Amino acid sequence: MTVTAAVRRTDARLLTAGAVAGPLYLGVSLIEASVRDGFDPTRHAWSQLSNGPYGWVHITLFLVTGSLVTAAAVGLHTRAGLPLGLYGLGLIGSGIFRADPGRGFPAGTPEVVPMSWHGTLHFVCGGIGFVGLVAACFVVARRYRPVFSRVTGAMFGVAFVALAASGGAAWALLGFTAAVVLSFVWLTLVCLHFRGKAL
Repeated sequence: MTVTAAVRRTDARLLTAGAVAGPLYLGVSLIEASVRDGFDPTRHAWSQLSNGPYGWVHITLFLVTGSLVTAAAVGLHTRAGLPLGLYGLGLIGSGIFRADPGRGFPAGTPEVVPMSWHGTLHFVCGGIGFVGLVAACFVVARRYRPVFSRVTGAMFGVAFVALAASGGAAWALLGFTAAVVLSFVWLTLVCLHFRGKAL
């Protein structure tokens, strides 16, 4: 096997890891949201699943998903690799620094909880990662499904700003959740597309 062929196989494996990230994150998050006592998707962000006795599941999910996205960024070999890697690192940081509980979740938590240092860093890591994701969408648009990629990036950016500006209003929370789903669908399709070119 030539060096070029070995590199292509490695890139294909890294992009396969990226393709798995979306279904893994969405699948586990949906299961958690449906079985965790007191979780309400119109009042709570998925990040808050990092709290409570089973919070370790979502923390681990952040770390694994972020690692898979970062692997895809390494295998991408385009200008989108850097911002996509930033998104992966943002996910890892969001797992290391837990989101604050609140609005009655986990069960027994007061409605209003002061923002902690780890909650602040969770928001910062998420924000930096989201900037990377939006940038990656627009860079990838030059080489893959330009309309779909740009719409995904724009919708995600608008949804995040709306969530932050509204203070977590139900409509903004549901809109952001929909944007997260869309972004992971986009990521999976992008990884599969470039994986096909690497093989």
